[in-house]
Amino acid sequence: MAGRDKRRRAAPLEGDEQQLRRRLEEAALLLRRIKGLVRWIVEEVAAGRSPSIVLHRYRNYCSSADSASPSPCACSYDIPVGTDVLSLLHKDYHTSRLNVLLRVLFVVQQLLQQNKHCSKRDIYYMYPSIFVEVAVVDRAINDICILFKCSRHNLNVVPVVKGLVMGWIRFMEGEKKVYCITSVNAAFSIPVDIEAIKDVVSVAHYILVVEKETVFQRLANDKFCERNRCIVITQLAHDANLLRVPDIRWLGVFTSDFEEYCLPDCCLLRLSPEDRRKAEGILARCYLHREAPEWRSELEAMLQKGVKFEIEALSANSISFLSHEYIPQKIKQGMHL
Repeated sequence: MAGRDKRRRAAPLEGDEQQLRRRLEEAALLLRRIKGLVRWIVEEVAAGRSPSIVLHRYRNYCSSADSASPSPCACSYDIPVGTDVLSLLHKDYHTSRLNVLLRVLFVVQQLLQQNKHCSKRDIYYMYPSIFVEVAVVDRAINDICILFKCSRHNLNVVPVVKGLVMGWIRFMEGEKKVYCITSVNAAFSIPVDIEAIKDVVSVAHYILVVEKETVFQRLANDKFCERNRCIVITQLAHDANLLRVPDIRWLGVFTSDFEEYCLPDCCLLRLSPEDRRKAEGILARCYLHREAPEWRSELEAMLQKGVKFEIEALSANSISFLSHEYIPQKIKQGMHL
């Protein structure tokens, strides 16, 4: 989270009309590129040839074994670590993957032509017998983003669930005014088309991201934004990649918080095999060694004790302990990682 003591306008340098024109031009260019690829594939098949598509593979992190090797870690979002060749020539996994990609690409083309949006689950139910599961659609969307070097928002593919926001902010969603600032404890839906958001104005000191909607509702009921000049959003409001910013901090809960806030033993939950698998997988990631050693320590402590507790357990002290004491103290005293 990042603090600001003065009124802040989060508007770009260019005007709204310029922004809109630029977005339309980008969408038109992407649509032309999609049509060009589809046309090329059809022509290749009509000529009796088997078209092939080359996709780069990227690796966002490597394992601790890799990071311990003499060669330096080379993880990067921008540098490919290999390629996949998708072809209609061989009847194998890559053929099926290309078929799915083309089906999803056809849907994306329709979305862009009609200026409509849908979720990956919507796309799945258009051809459930071909896609088999939503994860297959998700992989195809990733492939398309890599192929055209764009984001899911550029494809008009949006999250299934809208996020929530409240606090000291106002913005325009197209022609609709969203004035959270006039009722800072009320929940407003985040628009699925974030590019439709403009004229953003905020006087908040920081942004608080919460994982659970139940926690969001607790903060709303306790008038947290009224007491603390901030913006609260649910994690569902953003793509996880959008949360990769240098100023973000982890407030908790931490394993050490259990004893620090004298919570009863009945609040402890034993780690499941799945919990352990996930924690151990995260610990193996190279960036945790380099960039977040404190996070690593907290995960190691949780695994060593074999227990966890949920943030709602803080209500054992009092129903409003989370909003009145825990979060304000963490922020004021800098008790975050």
